[in-house]
Amino acid sequence: MAFNQRLSAEFYARVQRDLRTKMDREGLDILVLDSNDDILYTTGFTHYTTERPVCVVLTQTSTYLLIPELERHHASSQYDGAELVVYFEFPGRDPAFVVLARTLGNLTGTIGHSFGMANGRVSHIQDAFPNARTKATVLVSTQRQIKYAEELVLHREAARISDNMVNAGAELISDALRTGKTMPSEIEIEGFVIRNALDTMQSEHDDIMYVATLAGGLVYSGLRSSLPHGMPSKHRPQRGESMILSLGCRVGGRAAESERTFILGEPSAEQEKFYTLAQTAQAVGTAGLVAGQTCSTADDSALDFYRENNVFQFCPHRVGHGMGVQFHEPPWVEGGDETILQAGMICSSEPALYVPDLGGFRLADTVLVTENGPESLTHYPRKLEEIILG
Repeated sequence: MAFNQRLSAEFYARVQRDLRTKMDREGLDILVLDSNDDILYTTGFTHYTTERPVCVVLTQTSTYLLIPELERHHASSQYDGAELVVYFEFPGRDPAFVVLARTLGNLTGTIGHSFGMANGRVSHIQDAFPNARTKATVLVSTQRQIKYAEELVLHREAARISDNMVNAGAELISDALRTGKTMPSEIEIEGFVIRNALDTMQSEHDDIMYVATLAGGLVYSGLRSSLPHGMPSKHRPQRGESMILSLGCRVGGRAAESERTFILGEPSAEQEKFYTLAQTAQAVGTAGLVAGQTCSTADDSALDFYRENNVFQFCPHRVGHGMGVQFHEPPWVEGGDETILQAGMICSSEPALYVPDLGGFRLADTVLVTENGPESLTHYPRKLEEIILG
């Protein structure tokens, strides 16, 4: 039986019901959401983002989807749980929020919106509803942090495919090393692993939810692997180099990442030293993702390990970040985030070392916080002997 990426209408009704409860507590009469990820989270509707406003609008009793005319068929074919409010074009003789105001009537309460909504768009809402006030809220981003059971199914499948992407890349490189074939470039390796993920979804999944960055990541090697976010290049990895495969995908709009460092050929003493330190720190970071503890505590535990071993100068970033509809979203596993970890949160664990004139050493897993401790959803091998290629 094929894996189904689509969540049910009942799921989205539950999400909206829970948001309405929070709206009531916060004193919000209307909630307007315009980011792709919030719209996907609340309705399952995905679209190609342009300058034209697309918004989910929640009242205490109704759900509206504000869309341009060119999205009418697309919206009605994906989601039938909302009343469509359609404007013709942007900027439009009849602007989007003026059309919305005619539908909702004279509002005198409070309209909530995310902190990420552009100021210009907020001003358009204020102009269309002059008797209401607007208020930025973290209501949706906070709810998104705790995953529903149905979402966890999607995250687990995304994690499985992410591991397979890493494996596909490692096998491609190993084959070239064993046979003496021309080593593929980083760009070619990236294309190969993305194709692997898309082929898996096409052959094993039913009704794929197409979203931005369905699959992708970073592939970089040699001295450039000492850059935290090195982009793929024409470089062909060579024996003696370290290589990072930082890969992930989204299934049903839910993200996972699997990242590993490989050594091409026999590792040097320095490569072995820094890889072992990064592997240990990553295990410490994962162990810190415990319900009831704070994000900052998890971050401190791994980075303190680097400090104790006098290599902190080679770690320029936090332990990790939350994952959900996006690859990067709250909570942030960083010293400045005092969010208390709760069961149902998903975070990355990726404290890494980037050593100039040597290379990068980075491992990352997608980790579910549970009542019984952290559960890694990605499982690609990580022992030193398991990441030596060729």
